[in-house]
Amino acid sequence: MTIIVAGATGLAGSAIVKAFETKGQTVIGINRSVVDLLNSSQTEEFVASIKPSLIVDAAAKVGGIGANNSYPVEFLGDNITIQGNLMRAAHKAGVPNFIFLGSSCIYPRDCAQPIKEEYLMTGPLEATNSAYAIAKIAGIELINSYRKEYGTKWISLMPTNLYGPRDNFDLTASHVLPAFIRRFVEAAETGASKVTLWGTGTPLREFLHVDDLASAVVLASEKYDSSMHLNVGTGQDLSIKQLAEKVANAAGFTGETEWDSSKPDGTPRKVLDVSRILALGWKPTITIDEGIASTIAWYKGANTRGEVRK
Repeated sequence: MTIIVAGATGLAGSAIVKAFETKGQTVIGINRSVVDLLNSSQTEEFVASIKPSLIVDAAAKVGGIGANNSYPVEFLGDNITIQGNLMRAAHKAGVPNFIFLGSSCIYPRDCAQPIKEEYLMTGPLEATNSAYAIAKIAGIELINSYRKEYGTKWISLMPTNLYGPRDNFDLTASHVLPAFIRRFVEAAETGASKVTLWGTGTPLREFLHVDDLASAVVLASEKYDSSMHLNVGTGQDLSIKQLAEKVANAAGFTGETEWDSSKPDGTPRKVLDVSRILALGWKPTITIDEGIASTIAWYKGANTRGEVRK
């Protein structure tokens, strides 16, 4: 079985490549240096030359609140193009299995909690990342359209907030947890007395280590076949302020943490109902404290070697 993993050098893709290789599968990881997924003909030629049994789409333009809010055209347009090109190429090459990775931001801003898969499109989206969310919703619809029109066994997985090795630590584009890791590690190393963070610290979020996501992708490839997208998370949340405290402690920062309430908080709470995937026999194994500690250790080593995206 040959598997293509798109976005293979990113946070999710690199972990998914490792998980499938551990299972003895032949994995071809691609990124923009191998094939430009924004180029339709190039994507079709590449997929046709490989003829894989499965494609996992972990390629996307991603970022935190600031980046999403500042560049909605790119977050909407690029992501729709990437996923559309890859699915079209897969269909033309007769690829029987396809896993599309979305995001928990697809759900309404003021959604009932915990969030069930059925809550999709039951209310307005969070305005700060609505463009990215709509792109991912379009991806789900495209997967289901291929299922309906051509009888494919393609599926969609919706992970919660991911973190771990090989994340993006660029403060202008990163998500909250890698941004916290960089800020607090640098503050601890320079002896800074204060770190100022966006928002109030009150929103509640759920975080999943990327290795746990990877095991979920492997399991879903073997056991799941439904038009209903599948939530992947821990089912447990904590406040952004609590998260900051955990990262500060793990990084060895002993100064003051200040909150800039003039900056946006985003969605008030977001925790997934993961009963569907738990029923398949999957469960997360890495606690948030273990994951933060190991990610900080990876970040420090990779930063010393000049391998950190920032």
